[in-house]
Amino acid sequence: MRITVETSVAAPIDQVWRAYTTPADIVKWNAASDDWHTTRATVDLREGGLFSSRMEAKDGSMGFDFAGTYTKILEHKRIEYAFGDRKAEVDFVPGPEGVVVRVTFDGETTHSVEQQQAGWQAILDNFARYVEAKQKAS
Repeated sequence: MRITVETSVAAPIDQVWRAYTTPADIVKWNAASDDWHTTRATVDLREGGLFSSRMEAKDGSMGFDFAGTYTKILEHKRIEYAFGDRKAEVDFVPGPEGVVVRVTFDGETTHSVEQQQAGWQAILDNFARYVEAKQKAS
């Protein structure tokens, strides 16, 4: 099953793209809730390049690496990647109000579709808030 989440970011495409693909930015927005955080991230943004984000509960009770391989990169337009036996696509669609960021991914069987959708949506909402706050500060 495929699941899609999306958000609109009121910022120029180059800033949205950079915040999505830069480790120093990723560690600031990549969490589904306030009690989790990303402690480190690596990005080799090229086809065949690897990425990894270490996601941990702030209380230290659990954590995991979200890691995979980029399979297609179209700068400022699309990122495709594989993680385990699953795949995802991230589309960046500029519009009059900024950029729509749409993530479509293969679901897994441990959590319900609703849980997966809510978690990925929360991360994307954090991303939009982060980029918009950064945009206003510059």
